[in-house]
Parts: sequence; C-alpha cells; structure tokens
Amino acid sequence: MRNSVFDEWEQHLDRVLDGGDPGGWTALDERVRAALRWGPVAPGLTRFPVGTDGRPPTASELAVALCGPDGRLREAALAYVTDVPALLPLAVIRCADWAGPVRERARAVLRAELPRLTPEALGPVAPVILRVAGRAHGDTARELLLQVLRTGPEAGAFALLASGDRAVRRLAHRIAVERGLLSPARLATTAARDADVVVQDLCANAVLATATPDPAVLDLLLTARPGRTRAAGVTALRRAGRAGEAEPFLYDRSALVRACARYVLRQAGTEPLPLYRAACAAGPGRPTTPPWGSPNAATGRRTRRRSGRSPATRCPRCVRAPWWDCA
Repeated sequence: MRNSVFDEWEQHLDRVLDGGDPGGWTALDERVRAALRWGPVAPGLTRFPVGTDGRPPTASELAVALCGPDGRLREAALAYVTDVPALLPLAVIRCADWAGPVRERARAVLRAELPRLTPEALGPVAPVILRVAGRAHGDTARELLLQVLRTGPEAGAFALLASGDRAVRRLAHRIAVERGLLSPARLATTAARDADVVVQDLCANAVLATATPDPAVLDLLLTARPGRTRAAGVTALRRAGRAGEAEPFLYDRSALVRACARYVLRQAGTEPLPLYRAACAAGPGRPTTPPWGSPNAATGRRTRRRSGRSPATRCPRCVRAPWWDCA
C-alpha cells in the first residue's frame, strides 16, 4: 500500500541517482530499513517481486527490497539488480550485509557486473565501494574494484582520475602510477596543480622514480605552488646534474624546500653555510627569492615567523631563510 513515505523514498532515490553522492546511498539504505522495521509503514514487504502479474519490479520497488529488514527479500532482490544497473551501489552495500547468504549473493553479482561497467558507469559505484570498505565484511568489494582497475581496461582508471570523491581520486592515481599509465609530464603537472596533498606526493615521487626527469618536467616541479612539490623538484636536481641550481632554493619560504636544497648542495660538495652568510652580508643587493618561484608560493600568503633577532637586525634574506639557517 502506497503512502507518503514511499513517495519520499522515490524522491530520495531520484536525488541520489542525479547527484551521485555515495553518502546518499547509505542514507537511503538506513532510512528505508528503519521505516520498515520501526516506522509507520504498514504492511511491510512479505515477498519479492511485489507484483503477481509477472511484471519486473520497478526501480523504487527494487530499492525498497534491497534495503529492507528481511534478509530473504534482500537476497531475492539481488537477482534483479542486473536489470537496473543504476542500483548497483545498493548491491555494493549488500556486500557488507550482516546476513551471510545476502553477502555471498551480492558479491557474486558485483563480481559479474563490475568488469562489464563502462568507465562512466564505474564512476558512481567506486565511491560507494570505498565507503563500504570500512565496514565489517566490506573489504571484498574493495578487492574486486582493485582487481578491475589493475587488470581491466585503462579507460576505467583514467575515468576515476577526475572523480569528485577524494578517496577514489587517490586510489585511481595510485593504480595509474603502478600501471605506468601517466606520462612524466602529466605526473609533474598533477603534482604542481592538484589540490590534494596525497596526490601531489604520489605524482611527485613517481616523477622522481624515473631515470632522469626531462628538463621541462623538472621545471614544472621547481615552479610549483606547493612546497612539497618544489622540494621534490629540488631533490631531482642532483640526479639531473643540475645541483648548482639548488642554491636559490636555500632562501625558499618552505623549510622543506630549504632542507632539500642544503642536502643537494652538500651532496655536490658545496657547503650551504657560507652561501647563507654571503647572502646576509650582501643585504638587499642580491635577489631574495628564486628567479622561477614566488616568495609566497608555498602558502599563497605572507606568514609571520618568530625569530631570535629583531626586525632591525635581521637582513631581508632572512625573511626567507631564518637566522638559524644562517648562523
């Protein structure tokens, strides 16, 4: 018997299908089950399919059965998920079901359907898989996703690189790096421009793992806004035979970049301490920032630093290189 509650579920399902929010699927699952178990919905489902005329269940009927409190109905509904691929995220949730027979049936469905998905269809499913992976019994769905990304067509991994879900993007970049799907130029560009620190580090380290970075690729790292990415570029200068170019980065605003510059120079036989002292002695007559970097590249804004010296006795270069680097 239909009532306003069923109408609300249909509206929720439509919003989830349109929005692609992985949290919307888990919320729908919990909401439907709670209403059928404790809410004002009566009578509850007692069999599936609902109709007796042999017609296939509608998407809303299938969603209600997949989320319901009766494990026998959830298991029976999984047989119809292949007819409504948009509801595959609910089958993913059932892979972590507390009822063993439901889990096994859902995993069989996911194992059969996941490799068949187009890259576009994989996008809404992957975030739900990673969200469910944190639950008890949820790791199987994640392993199936990893298998598809590692052995399946490259288009699947490429499609997830631009996912709006942070966990999916990180996983996709990790798989793409493992499979060698990204060129050094694209890795360097991602390390320089991506907003996620984890993706930045992953791509920058992948560039460093190449034999000898191309000069253009190395320059992308050296001129990057994130300090961690610039630090990776400075570290790569030594292997590229350009250790002398690390000297301007001794005065970078990022402490990590300065530390890498000191390391590279020392490995090349140059002690950075005399360079710091010479820069302080020269005063404002010498450039205070690397010619290819912005003084605010690490943070995008000026920051106040504590120093044992007063501003009157601190040279302009020490704004980039604190006095304990020069002492």
